[in-house]
Amino acid sequence: MSQTRHVPVMLQRCLDMLAPALQAPGGVVVDCTLGLGGHSEALLEQFPQTRLVALDRDTEALRLSGERLARFGERATLVHAVYDELPDVLARLGIPRVQGVLFDLGVSSMQLDEADRGFAYAQDAPLDMRMDQTTGMSAAEVLNTYPPGDLVRILRAYGEEKQAKRIVSAIVREREKEPFTNSARLVELIRDALPQAAKRTGGNPAKRTFQALRIEVNGELAVLERAVPAAVSALAVGGRIAVLSYHSLEDRLVKQVFAAGAANTAPPGLPVVPEQYQPRLKLLTRGAELPTDEEVAENRRAAPARLRGAERIREDVA
Repeated sequence: MSQTRHVPVMLQRCLDMLAPALQAPGGVVVDCTLGLGGHSEALLEQFPQTRLVALDRDTEALRLSGERLARFGERATLVHAVYDELPDVLARLGIPRVQGVLFDLGVSSMQLDEADRGFAYAQDAPLDMRMDQTTGMSAAEVLNTYPPGDLVRILRAYGEEKQAKRIVSAIVREREKEPFTNSARLVELIRDALPQAAKRTGGNPAKRTFQALRIEVNGELAVLERAVPAAVSALAVGGRIAVLSYHSLEDRLVKQVFAAGAANTAPPGLPVVPEQYQPRLKLLTRGAELPTDEEVAENRRAAPARLRGAERIREDVA
């Protein structure tokens, strides 16, 4: 177990952001991305009168976090679910409204550190990349079966890969000879496919393709598109939401949901803005907050993090 695994990103900032909503007894906070339980453990410690509901689609993460959080007993409820299932989870538990929601998006440290999961391009492993290994298509199946046009679209949209066409034509040529099974072959193919100039920028040249495959395999953006509005709807008035994103696609989506909630939607020219057009959210961050240099030095996985927060200031008016 590497030490980086135990350092939750922007932890104190997330706690401070949620704190005003979690002071009163009997509140519920939801950790939508439990992972190894670092944020959850800190929430339970810092807010002793708060109950935690934590979701993860990864059964191994739930097992390990269950051990870590066992000492909190009834205060922690861990659920095997994807975070867009939040409304169903809360309904099953009989919780109408919550006081806090935290999302820490992207791949958990555990998934990156377990070589056999195939998330990391730095070591050879089976191309799996499923966060929930009990269901769905693996990255290898996506590479071996998707039409070239779909692969190009995925690499461009989810990896922001400018050389998508070049990489995909190499993938299609190679998969006809032999299907892809392991990450090292893919990394090598990407290296060979890229022009020299493209290899000199932004770290490992395979990074963008791996990100794109991971997002596709786990349906991450589609899930997030449903999950953030659902989490905002679950908040009680005065409740707060904090979202940590790790790439611009996620951050843009969160920004759009928060901006829409914080907007006055009245038609122009009304002398008084009726209740149904008033903003439902108040933004807690100006733009996205970034980790400090000290934090990045301590935990390199914090480097791309972007934090946004919002507070629910009124109910929806039907």
